[in-house]
Amino acid sequence: MPVYENFKHRELTSKILKAFYTVYNRLGYGFLEKVYENALVIELRKMGLRCEQQVPITVYYEGEVVGNFRADVLVEGIVIVELKAAVNLCAGDEAQLVHYLRATEIEVGLLLGFCEKPDTKRRVFENFRKKLPDRIN
Repeated sequence: MPVYENFKHRELTSKILKAFYTVYNRLGYGFLEKVYENALVIELRKMGLRCEQQVPITVYYEGEVVGNFRADVLVEGIVIVELKAAVNLCAGDEAQLVHYLRATEIEVGLLLGFCEKPDTKRRVFENFRKKLPDRIN
């Protein structure tokens, strides 16, 4: 049995990737990130998936807010999707996704690059490995 068959939320992430490639094949490279975000959400909703856009993530320390972020798309409440419209994905893009996973109780994230060539990264950060802040949203 291939390792990928055991991936957490494998069926859902496969649907998200299918929607990503559909959007990429129709729109190609060169639009702003928001265009791709809106198109991706249309495709995901056509698949019957629940999506939220620009989901706020707040990080607390000692009971005080120390950071505010926005995840591009949250699918079915369990997968964070971060989009990039750039020449290529970089380590900073991956780090951003990992920060979102660390700051929430969500364990699976996809980084989708609407780059010159389509690019994807899948990250998992299991909750038992996280040192969760005092309170996260």
